[in-house]
Formats: sequence, structure tokens, C-alpha cells
Amino acid sequence: MSIKSNNTFSRRAFMRTSSLAGGGMLIGFNLFNSCKPEVKLEPAVDLAQLDFKDFNAFIKIAESGEVTIFSPNPEIGQGVKTSMPMIIAEELDVAWKDVYVQQGILDTKNYQRQVAGGSQSIRFGWDALRQTGASAKQMLVNAAAARWGVDASECTVSEGMITNAAGVSLGYGEIVNEAALLEVPEGVTLKESKDYKIIGTNIQNVDIDKITTGKPLYGLDYKVAGMVYASVLRPPAFGQKLMSYDATEAQTMPGVIDIIKIGEKVQNLFEEDPSFASKISSSDKVVVIAETTWQAMKAKNAITAEWENDIFMESTENHDQMLNGFLDATQFDTRRKDGDVKKAFADADMVLERTYESPFLPHNCMEPMNFFADVTDEKVHLVGPIQTPAWKAGLVAKLLGRAEDEILMEMTRMGGGFGRRLYGDFVLEAAEISDAIRKPVKVVYSREDDMAVGVYRPAIKYRIKASVKEGQLTGYHLKEAAINDNMYGLIPNFFPAGAVENYQVDTKSYKSNITTGAWRAPYTNFLAYAEQSFFDELAEAMDVDKVQLRLDLLKKVDAAADERIEYSPERMIEVIETAVEKSGWGTKPKGVYQGFVNYYCHNTHVAQVADVEIENGKPVVKKVTCVVDCGIVVNPLGALNQIEGGVIDGIGHSMYGDFGFDAGIPTANNYDRYRLIRMKEAPKVEVHMINNELSPTGLGEPTLPPAGGAVANALKAATGKRIYQQPFMKNPELLEVPEESIIG
Repeated sequence: MSIKSNNTFSRRAFMRTSSLAGGGMLIGFNLFNSCKPEVKLEPAVDLAQLDFKDFNAFIKIAESGEVTIFSPNPEIGQGVKTSMPMIIAEELDVAWKDVYVQQGILDTKNYQRQVAGGSQSIRFGWDALRQTGASAKQMLVNAAAARWGVDASECTVSEGMITNAAGVSLGYGEIVNEAALLEVPEGVTLKESKDYKIIGTNIQNVDIDKITTGKPLYGLDYKVAGMVYASVLRPPAFGQKLMSYDATEAQTMPGVIDIIKIGEKVQNLFEEDPSFASKISSSDKVVVIAETTWQAMKAKNAITAEWENDIFMESTENHDQMLNGFLDATQFDTRRKDGDVKKAFADADMVLERTYESPFLPHNCMEPMNFFADVTDEKVHLVGPIQTPAWKAGLVAKLLGRAEDEILMEMTRMGGGFGRRLYGDFVLEAAEISDAIRKPVKVVYSREDDMAVGVYRPAIKYRIKASVKEGQLTGYHLKEAAINDNMYGLIPNFFPAGAVENYQVDTKSYKSNITTGAWRAPYTNFLAYAEQSFFDELAEAMDVDKVQLRLDLLKKVDAAADERIEYSPERMIEVIETAVEKSGWGTKPKGVYQGFVNYYCHNTHVAQVADVEIENGKPVVKKVTCVVDCGIVVNPLGALNQIEGGVIDGIGHSMYGDFGFDAGIPTANNYDRYRLIRMKEAPKVEVHMINNELSPTGLGEPTLPPAGGAVANALKAATGKRIYQQPFMKNPELLEVPEESIIG
């Protein structure tokens, strides 16, 4: 039985867009073919020489049968440039070997939600992408049926071949010219999951050849004739503004073309939207324009600038005092309130209260921030790595006083994003510089620029308080104190919401001049550790099984009766039970210490078990068993990469990531002072996916938040000590192993 779609899409959504049909060379490849001497590489297909016909803004088909599929969303390593075309190709029913993938440009008329953020690309694109492929397939079938004089319902399709009841076949390329002239059908039939040939199979990253051989792909690779480079001198401390500068020496250095000051246009944006000031400095900046990046950076370092303290110069010590004061206060913004937590605490047999602390964190993208801009009287051409192209194109239009249709935004692959490339301060800098010099220019950050003038994960503290009466959890109160912003509105409805009769979530924030924003899995990246550590300690205080406590609470949740509940208790129970089974929870030999967590975020349910062993007297994370329910898995190979990467990233930052400020100056500006997890420290990650036919949800973020909690709970089992502050290595005494454990 097929799945009949009830969704309808306007003709505009399938507009034939010739502007997307740019030529170029895309190469078919197989990973590691070069290691197999007997394998002969197929010759490259020159797409520019093929006569393509547009079926919609996503699909072009040539008479030779080659199919080009445009991937509309930004690619930051989450795999959507591979998985989104897979969805289209599945419903188009074409062989993957005949598919070539190109990155789409910003096109708000034909594409929906061209954003890389929140692990939502596949979730939001699932239905529309399937419709896109199925509609094009139906147009091809209708054209073939018309040529044969048969009913389209009599025809079948497999891998780009249409066959009628008499057994006569036509390839897509043979019928493409006639099909491209037809109207787009509505109410097309979508495949059942049992009939998938591409979805659910391991597909290699479509850019893997370029990535592994160093071909141009990223923003840093982009260049055009006549392009110059810009390096920007920004305030050395948050809260400072530029007073004056001396660029006499810099002007005489090799390759230097010009030195200018920018800032006025961005400051005008603040007047329209003051909240934008939390994402970019309002100070003037000095810009060196040079023939090469290195020349620009060297000259920037030769500039002498005077900076004035504009407002209070904040330090980590000030933040700690402020956030602690917020937690002790009584005035909060209440995000959810069920029952009466105060009464539950007053009536309790036992009350447990704990406070958890996290630092600021930079994003540490492998590719530093960069962007290209070419401002002319006719248009504004922008190219580079950006997670929010539409937002940035709109801001550039406001910045320069241009019409939005004059902005042409192209996206390159990104060498990491993690939220840093949501905000695009570097895009505005590039646009303002190009507008001033009227040349094509690329702004390039150094690693020190990237870390010291970032948009950081905010420092946050959580205080969790729970009450127990007659062996039952009766009250749960979560307080959040954060820098600049508080948790987004869905989080208070995550577990354990609905599981505790008296439940309350309160938040309060301190408005800081330090720029903060989303960092991979915002808020939950730390909250998961805090809550799951707390549940472990609560189970110990109640003298109950740690896993069973969670299961018992989930069984109390009636999600059907409370529409606010975001998670599925049934799906959460399944990932928990699977993790217990697959990890060997509670059955490991002596010397293996385990920590358990379960968590829901970004629409995905996850359970993890960390295994810690003692080596040379120190606890070492050896393995993490991770069970994930994200619905249908489009590309298992890509999913595995996201899951493993999220777990390792979560462990690394929980263990080592530390960052702060002293009088507005960051405490680190490169990796000599900022510690990341090392390859030898990465544990084995064993992944298990729950198999179901539910629509897919996110994978870029959900496995990171629980990882820190799993490790913290395993470290408690190994050392007997609870950790309440990240990074764990900040208090090495808590990682010391009791002597008997060392002997054992």
C-alpha cells in the first residue's frame, strides 16, 4: 500500500529556475578507489556540457540520464548535502550513481527554511523533499504514458527506467524533454518505507573526494580575480571602544593596499534592533586591506590603537557572584509550574538540593570565520560559510540600504559551525568593507581573532531541588541563572515534566556586554549533565535503582493529556531498556564502572552508558554505548558519524573545556591555553538505532548533551565523588581514585 500525501505545493515552489543551473565539473568517485589498483575510475562527467531540463528548483535531468539535485540547506558537517538529495532521489526513483549534488544558493522563493541550526533540516525538509522527488517522477511517468498512449497508472519505475504493462521501457533521459513541459501534478503518491532503495543505505559524503584531496570547497578556498584580503583589528576586551589608532608603520608594509575604519553602519543597525548588540561589538574597528591574508594580518599587528573602557569590564569572578546571587533570589521568570513545589518541600521526608556550574565556551570551528563580499552599484555578491543565509542577506540589505533582491548569497561548505556561524558578524564586516573600498574582498579571522572575539556559549548555573515523601518523588524545582539569555521555551517541557506532580522551572539572566549565543545543543549541552547527575544522586539518596527510578517516572507521564509535553515517554522507555541490554548495565566485571543517562532534545530520544576503567591509578573513559531514536534513518553512515562525533564532543568539553574573562579579556585565545579532547582520549562509541517508521528527527546535536552526564555518573562509580562543576578536570582531586580501587 502506498502513502497518499495530503500536502499540496504551489507552482511557485516548483518554479523552473534557470539561475540555479550553473555549469561546472562534478566527479563521480568511490572512497579509497586509489587504494585499489584493479579499480578503474570512471571518466568525469562535464555537467556544463549536458543539456539539462529543470523540473523544479531542486532537480535537473539531462537527456543522457544524469540527474543534478540541489541541496538547499547550509552544510556544516551534519551531512545534509548528502541526505537531503537522498530523500529527493528516493522518491524520484533514480539510481544514486546517476545523481550529482550541487549546493543551492539562497533562494527564498523556491526553498523553505535554508537554515543549519537546531538539528531541524531533515525534520522540516522530510515531507517537502519527498514531494519534490515524487512530483518530478510523476511528470516523467505522465510523459511516457502519453507517448505510449496508455494510462500512467499502468507504468512502473525503477532507477530511472519507466516500464509499461507490455514490458516496453523508457529511460528518464529519453522522455525528459516532453516531461519538462508538463504541469506539476498535485497529490502524488509517496513510497512506503519498505520500498526504499536509497534511504536507509550507507551513502558516502558527496564532498568526500574534495575534502580528502584538498580541492576548493570551503569559504577559505573561494577567490575571484581582483580579490583583496582584509584583517580586522577589534577591541582586545569586551566593554572597550576604539579611541584612536596609528597605522604609520603598517601602511609601509609589503602588500598593504589601504587601512580604513569601519563600524558606523553596524552601529546604525543597533538603533533599529538593540538586541543585536549581544551578538557583535558596537566599537569602531580598524581594517587592513592587503594582497594576501598573511600580509593583512602582519600589518594589523603593527597598528597601535588606543581603547577606552566604555562600560563595566566583566570578569569570571563577577559572573560567579552575580549568578549565585540570582539563584539565591526569589524573583524569577517562571517557565512552567505544576502543583505547589513549596508545599511539597515543606511536607517532605527528605529534600535534596544541588548546584551545577558551567563556564563560557568558544566554538572552535576548524575553519576560522571568513566571508567574501563584492559590493557594486548593481548588486551585493556574498559568498561563504553561513548557517543563516536569509537572515544575513536581510541584515546586509539593511546595513547598506539596499533592496533585498539586490543581494546574491552563495553558501560554501563550512569547516564546522556549532552555532558560531548563525550570527554572521563576519558577513556584516565583509559587506561594510567592500562597500567602503568597492572591491571584492574576503575577511579572514586568525585563530586568535576567532577565539577572542567570538559569540560564546554563555556561562550558566543550575540549582535543582527535589522532595521525597514515603519513598516517592513529590517535588522538583529547577532554577537557571545565565549570562544574557535563558533556555528556550520548549526545554521546561522536557523530562521530567509531567512525571512529577509538583514541578517548576524558573529562569533569570544577567545582561552582559560579552557576546553570547547558541553553542551546539544550546542550554541542554549543560542541563543534561546537571539533571542526569542529580537523578543519579537522588536515586542513591532514595536507595532505589537508578534506571528503575527513571522508568517509574516515565510510566507516570500522560503525554496525551498534557499537550505541553515535548517528549514521548514510550520512546524514551524503549531507548532506556535497549541501552541497559546493549551496554551490559550492571553485569560488567569488577574494575568497569558504569554511568547511565537518558535525555531528550531536538526531537530525539537518547540513552547512554559510559564505561570507565582505572589505568595507572586514573579513571579513563573506555566506551560509551549510545542508543538513539530519531525515527527513520536517512543515511546510516552519516548518522553514525553524527552520533559518534556528538558523544566525543560532549565528553571533551565536559572534561576539559574551560574559558573565562579577566577585566573583559578572554583567558585564552588559542589552543595553548584552551584544552580540547585528544584523539587518544576518545572512547569507543557503540551505536544502536531504534528501528521504526516515524518521520526523522535531528542528529547533529542530541547525542552531545547526555555524554557529560554519563561520564560524570561513571566517574562517581569509580571514585566515589560527585562532580558539580564543568570542566571536570578543573577539580582534579575529584578524579582521584581511592587506594583500594587502585589495588583492585
